[in-house]
Amino acid sequence: MSWLHRPLAGPEGRAELVVTPVTHDIGGLRVRRALPHAKRRMVGPFVFLDHIGPASFEPDHGLDVRPHPHIGLATITYLMQGRIFHRDTLGSAQEIRPGEVNWMTAGRGVAHSERTPGEARKEGQAILGIQGWVALPRQDEETAPAFFHYEGASLPQIEDDGIVARIIAGRAYGQISPVKVFSDTLCVDVSLSACAKLPVPDEHEERSVQVVAGEVEIAGERFGEGQLLIFRPGDAITVCALTDARLMLLGGEPMDGPRHIWWNFVSSSQERIEQAKQDWAQRRFGLVPGDEEDFIPLPGTRPVSA
Repeated sequence: MSWLHRPLAGPEGRAELVVTPVTHDIGGLRVRRALPHAKRRMVGPFVFLDHIGPASFEPDHGLDVRPHPHIGLATITYLMQGRIFHRDTLGSAQEIRPGEVNWMTAGRGVAHSERTPGEARKEGQAILGIQGWVALPRQDEETAPAFFHYEGASLPQIEDDGIVARIIAGRAYGQISPVKVFSDTLCVDVSLSACAKLPVPDEHEERSVQVVAGEVEIAGERFGEGQLLIFRPGDAITVCALTDARLMLLGGEPMDGPRHIWWNFVSSSQERIEQAKQDWAQRRFGLVPGDEEDFIPLPGTRPVSA
């Protein structure tokens, strides 16, 4: 029997919480932000979740997320349409295309920028994807910053009866992604044909489904594009596609305590965030090679001269 069709052991469940995202502008692009939410700060290690698009840039327009800092987390960027060029203070310079993964471990501190690459900016492009912040366990919050890029062909993929599931990070359906994670993680990109039925893996304590496109049904309830559905541990969850649909399965083991979030900083320590504020204001994070000119001041402050 296929991993995608093995019966789940727990009682049949429904969404415990349905999150309707709040829309934000990031560098000229409107995104839908599902996490953090007033009723749920994290799902597994995911402490922040943006649904990018669907959107289209006209020729000579594009995404311009200027250099900005992070601590205490890893960023994961995964595109289904479009291209983004990443640069960071480590000297990384990497274009990400659909089906690939950019994973940046901020640890004790890194800054990066994200922009539409030249050719895509000139021609215009459609864009669709997911970007998340993954909180690091306390023992790893001050790890050395690092950047990794993974080609789509390196990610495990399962296909069966109208289902295509790609394991982006962590483990699911008996497969393990090569992406370096710091705690047990669930991150899967799923394409469903209309009428296909997908069991959500139950081996992770915290689980959610982000509806990226299309319409689905769970336990008789209908859900659509942009909604984040969060489930109780142990419940058997089956997603039925009412139309062709695209989903992200997200979750993992609970984080080892609450996290403070201020701007782009995440930490188990409020004092550490205060230190990060000062480090950014005093330009201690360093410059992003190839993107040295722009500087974003701390929210609510004026730029500090170098």
